[in-house]
Parts: sequence; structure tokens; C-alpha cells
Amino acid sequence: MPKELNINKAFILAGGLGTRLRPITLELSKLILPVQGKPCLQWNIEVAKRFGVKDITLAVGFKHEQIEEKFGNGKKLNVALHYNVEKEYMGTAGALKIAERHLKKEQKFIMMNGDELKDIDFTAMTKVHEKNNAIATLALTTVAYTKAGGLVKFEGEKITEFSEKPPDEEEGFKLISAGAYILSPKIFEYIPAGKKVSIEKEVFPKLAEEGKLCGADMGERQFLQTDTFERYNKAIREWKGFTKAENN
Repeated sequence: MPKELNINKAFILAGGLGTRLRPITLELSKLILPVQGKPCLQWNIEVAKRFGVKDITLAVGFKHEQIEEKFGNGKKLNVALHYNVEKEYMGTAGALKIAERHLKKEQKFIMMNGDELKDIDFTAMTKVHEKNNAIATLALTTVAYTKAGGLVKFEGEKITEFSEKPPDEEEGFKLISAGAYILSPKIFEYIPAGKKVSIEKEVFPKLAEEGKLCGADMGERQFLQTDTFERYNKAIREWKGFTKAENN
């Protein structure tokens, strides 16, 4: 097992509509669709738990009742789960802002997308985050498709440009955000209250401009998306679970 972090809490986005997986997601939340016997969201809860982070807030909205029924208070997974229910979609940063009361007193915390499968080394990310006194540190992975969004340019460990949706393949972009972040509570200063805000489109580019956004390359660790039928099928076939040995 990996070494526990000096991080106590995590925030996971679990409110997506799953429009590209319809008609299945007209009946089921995409967060509870199974991959190798476990809901996609559970894999994300477990990667946080592997590093000793057991206090987790879930941002839910669409079909949130299914998620709450499936996971309850988290006791069965040996974690404590809290639910922030959005009555209207507030964007990825807007959802985080709603959870500020749970997270603002932390030195740092984890944020993740709940609809991806990712083998993250949060120990390596923490080292990068602390060394650079970053506000946000992103897990980075290499992908074969550049239009996926979240592409970065960087110097050393600092991300100099973050492009959520580049129009075409752009030279210089080699890594993509793997949907897992370590954040300082200063992040909340960049998110206005009560507004729909995207952390990828509005917050991360601003941090990159200010030299406060860093990245940690996850190397050969797996990152698989599940937001289309093609990607979901690939995830079911190829997901290998978490790395057994950690370099601490």
C-alpha cells in the first residue's frame, strides 16, 4: 500500500448527465455504471482511500438518489461520504465552491472527476505541489487524441498553458490532465460564489498565467475515460486496477 498523505479530504465530481451514453443514462447515473464489477465512482473513492483519504464530499445532481442509495454514508467502503446536491448545474468550479465550507480549512485537498478510471500517485503529486508552493497540481498522462481537452504546455513542473478544448492538434501539447488534482484552499479565491464556473476553462488557465499551476506526469499509469460507448467499452476491456508497488 502507498504511504498515507498529509491530506484529509477529497472532493469528487459525480453529477454529470452522461448525454453521450444515452439511452442508458436516461435510466442510470453514469457514475454507477460498472467497470469490472465496481461502479466507476467507487474506483475513484478507492484511489483516494489507498492514500489514507477517507473524508470525501461528492458533488451530485442528476439522478443523485441512485448514487446516495448505492453508497450511503460510505461505511461499507470504510470512508465517510458527504453529498452536495446541485439543483442546477454550476460547472466543475461552481460545484467546488459549494463545498468550500467542507474544505477551506484544509492545507490541501484532492479533487477528482468521478467518471474516469485513473491509477494516480498522489505521493508524487504532493511533492510537486509542496515544492512549488502551487495552488493547483494536476496529474498528467499521455493520450493519443488531442481534442480530448485538458492539454498542457509546461516548463519544468509548472504548467504555462492549459487548453481545455483546442480546435485542432497543436504542436507543443504532449500531456493531458488525468482528472485528479491537489488543490490549496486559495483556489476558492478564484471562484465567484453563486455562478456557473468551469475549473478547466476559467480557473486553471488563470493559474497557469500566474505561475501557480503545476503538473506531475503519471508516466505509464492507466487513465481511461468512460464518457462515450467506445471509451466505456475500452475501459471495461483494458482497466488493470491500481499499481501494486508505490515509489515513496
